[in-house]
Amino acid sequence: MKKGKLYLIPTTLGDGTEEKTLPSSVLNAIKNIDIFIVENIRTSRRFIKKMYKEKDIDNTIFLSYGKHDKLDLQEDFLPHIYSGKDVGVISEAGVPCVADPGSKIVDFAHQFQVEVVPIVGPSSILLALMASGFNGQNFAFTGYLPIDKLERKKKLIGLEILSRKTNQTQIFMETPYRNVQMFEAILQTSSKLTKLCIASNISLNDEKIITKTIGEWKLEKPNIHKKPTIFLIQA
Repeated sequence: MKKGKLYLIPTTLGDGTEEKTLPSSVLNAIKNIDIFIVENIRTSRRFIKKMYKEKDIDNTIFLSYGKHDKLDLQEDFLPHIYSGKDVGVISEAGVPCVADPGSKIVDFAHQFQVEVVPIVGPSSILLALMASGFNGQNFAFTGYLPIDKLERKKKLIGLEILSRKTNQTQIFMETPYRNVQMFEAILQTSSKLTKLCIASNISLNDEKIITKTIGEWKLEKPNIHKKPTIFLIQA
C-alpha cells in the first residue's frame, strides 16, 4: 500500500483571522486528515472545529508534542503512515516547525522517506521582516534571547555587531509578558542610530509594525505588554 504523507498545517496568529490568512488548502487538509500531531490538544480541537464544523472530533486522533510530552514517533507516527493514512502537524500559532519544535517530526519523516507537504500560512517572523524595511536578502532568526539580564545584554551587543558587520537583519522574540523588559534592554544596549522594528499582534485588527531608530524609540514607548511581538534590529 502507498505510504501516507505528513502535512504541515498552519493556524492563525489570532482569533477571527481565518478567512484573511488561511488558504483553502488548510480546510481541505483538515477535512481529509484524521490523525494530528499537535502542540496543544485542546486548542487544536477548537481550531479544527472552527475551520470545519462537520469534523468528527471524537473519532479524530490527537498526539501531543508539547514541551512536556514524549511522543514515540516510531510507534505513534509510522504505523499510520505505513497503513496509507496521512498525518497533520499543527502548531499553536502560525506555521509548524518555525520557532516550533515540530522540525524533529519532519526530520524523522525524511529518515523514512515520508513525503512532507508544507501548506502556506501566516508566519509572524516573515510578515514582520516584510514590513520592517530591513534587509530581506540576509537575515537571521535567533528565537528567544537569554532571560538573565547580563547574558541578554551580551547577546544584544553581539547581534548588533553582527548586523553592522554583515548588513544582516537580526530577528528575535520574547514571551509577551516580558516584552517591555526586552524593549528597555534594547534601548539601553544599542546605538542610537541602530534601527529597531517592533511588530506586534501581526494580522490582528490592532496590528502595529513600526520602525524607528533607537534614538527615536527613546522618545516613544510602544504598548506591547502581553502582545505577541517580533523584534528586528538592523545596525
